[in-house]
Amino acid sequence: MNKVVLLTGASSGIGYDTAIHLAKQGHKVYAAARRLELMEPLKEYGIVPIRMDVTDEQSMADGVKNILDAEGRIDVLINNAGYGWFGAIETTPLEEARRQQEVNVFGLARLCQLVLPTMRKQGNGRIINTSSIAGKIVLQYGGWYHVSKFSVEALSDALRMEVKPFGIDVSMIEPGGIKTDWGIIAARHLKESSAGSPYEQSATNEADLLHKAYSGRWLSSPHVITKAISRAVNSRRPRARYRTGRFSHLGVFFHWLLPTRWWDALMRAFSRVKL
Repeated sequence: MNKVVLLTGASSGIGYDTAIHLAKQGHKVYAAARRLELMEPLKEYGIVPIRMDVTDEQSMADGVKNILDAEGRIDVLINNAGYGWFGAIETTPLEEARRQQEVNVFGLARLCQLVLPTMRKQGNGRIINTSSIAGKIVLQYGGWYHVSKFSVEALSDALRMEVKPFGIDVSMIEPGGIKTDWGIIAARHLKESSAGSPYEQSATNEADLLHKAYSGRWLSSPHVITKAISRAVNSRRPRARYRTGRFSHLGVFFHWLLPTRWWDALMRAFSRVKL
């Protein structure tokens, strides 16, 4: 059955690609993001762009209401909006730390709350949350970002058990290394937040490594995540987790295998590498 889909973070990258992919499959896609102008080209695929800020209660409530008024149902919610701010725990302003949780965790949770009454009434529905292997492993200087993704993991696990009796499935997408602007932006934030601090040298080294990795050719294409989301949307029995992308399985395996001291030493070694 063709489904009515609400997809956040649709103005670029994985969200933009996913919106097109799902529309080509025949689904009715409502693509949500703060900047409508960036989603104008999506209209040619039959996609409906809507302005939504996941830190703004009214815009989320209005967006969900407008879809229900037009379609009478929402079959799939894909929580894809999010961003990463890297910096040492000590030097990252708590205002920024809170904002990251608002976008990556509380905005996601609020949209779940807004669509669940309709899905429960329908007797079916599907929620797909974009997590990350950053919800399983930790890099230094990524603390607040990891906090948000560990939270998405816990929230999704709890939600999955709570709503299953109502015919609603919850899945997580856990990307590994995906070639998007995410790493470039995170690297810039890391340099900015660490300038003049005791962490400046090692943070700069790590930022340079991030920038090089996300500028190179050895990370996976965003389309591998699009395909994982598509499987979660279309599968009769969706999995709880879809882990894909470069180093996604290997990183989690080594984090499990290595003693904590070894893992910590390995992560610190990365920040001593000078490019």
